[in-house]
Amino acid sequence: MHFEDLDLNEDILDALYDMHFDECTPIQSHAIPALLEGRDLIGVAQTGTGKTAAYLLPVLSKLRDGGYPDDAINCVIMAPTRELAQQIDQAMEGFAYYLDGISSVAVYGGNDGIRYEQEKRGMAMGANVIIATPGRLISHISLGNIDLSRVSFFILDEADRMLDMGFSDDILQIEKQLPKDRQTIMFSATMPDKIVQLAKTILHDPVEVKLAVSKPADGIQQSAYICYEAQKIRIIEHLFEQTKPERVIIFVGSKLKVKDVAIALKRKGYNAEAMHSDLLQQQRDDVLWRFKVGQVGVLVATDIVARGIDIDDIQMVINFDVPHDEEDYVHRIGRTARAGRNGRSVTLVSEKDQPLFRDIETFLEKEVQKEQLPEELGEAPAYEPSKHKRFSDRKNSRRGGGRRSSRGGKTQHKQRKPRQPKQPKQQQKPKE
Repeated sequence: MHFEDLDLNEDILDALYDMHFDECTPIQSHAIPALLEGRDLIGVAQTGTGKTAAYLLPVLSKLRDGGYPDDAINCVIMAPTRELAQQIDQAMEGFAYYLDGISSVAVYGGNDGIRYEQEKRGMAMGANVIIATPGRLISHISLGNIDLSRVSFFILDEADRMLDMGFSDDILQIEKQLPKDRQTIMFSATMPDKIVQLAKTILHDPVEVKLAVSKPADGIQQSAYICYEAQKIRIIEHLFEQTKPERVIIFVGSKLKVKDVAIALKRKGYNAEAMHSDLLQQQRDDVLWRFKVGQVGVLVATDIVARGIDIDDIQMVINFDVPHDEEDYVHRIGRTARAGRNGRSVTLVSEKDQPLFRDIETFLEKEVQKEQLPEELGEAPAYEPSKHKRFSDRKNSRRGGGRRSSRGGKTQHKQRKPRQPKQPKQQQKPKE
């Protein structure tokens, strides 16, 4: 299906034309028509399937068609992390390029008082769309900085991640501030019982869109080392001796361990930096920017980087710890081999993580190549996952999949004429 086939506002279609977005992804072709009809929706889709456009395009189209108050917040979008909130705001700017009078404000914590005042002023000036992390929005609500009584659209992006991070009560508190006759949209990568219960609480007769789970790209060379915990840093040294580390991401299970691994690598002379939720927003932005431009060769991070951030040209992904969910494994290693490139992923499997890795292999429907430990590292434990205790809190649901919107593809549909560059607005929203 092409975007031209959907009943989207012409100004939205012009922006998509300029961005060379032609063909819908599966999640978009299923979700957009239902949302344009005003239905509540719960969608199961992983990162990279085009879900941001799946909810932004119909909401912006309806706002452009009119019938919503100009002096009120019309849409609230909740995101689990600052990085995802920023990415949604950037997507909003592209899709709303020709929508004069429709603006957004990203609201998230981890920054100074100047930023807080900018958020407050942006909301007071009448931003149509608020993109927020739960904690920061609760702060503005408690201080009376925001009126949600006339919101028409309430969107939860990566709802499962928000619940995993402990935001359940915050979400319900925010939901109580909203009118009952709103349209509610929820996207989640998985459908555990707590997501089903939340959907029953805040959605009304929703349309359900679930897609098949995508597998890792063919260009990823996957391998694993069966090892003891104490051997992991030395295995990474061995990998870096083989290939100079440039644009490598090491995923670690906790922020405390992220700090330890980054310190250990720095002491051994590697250009490594840590990325975790304890850093101030400015610090996180700086680390990420230096990694993107090549000033940092190794990024040691929690899963916060696995979702919501586009980083191309990743040479290698190392799973220092086996993720607790097989779909998280796909998210992690999906940072490499993007846009048709090749890449490598290496997973370090300790004894206690063997059952988790067995589940990942079952999900992948193949055995991941096991590398031989270098002799100087000593013996490795046998790979016997059935002999070790299985992680008890497994997520059994599957995530949606698909491909991203094609760009610049040929179409037999009517050709849209390029619009003249838009003149700068007289009034702009506060700088982010």
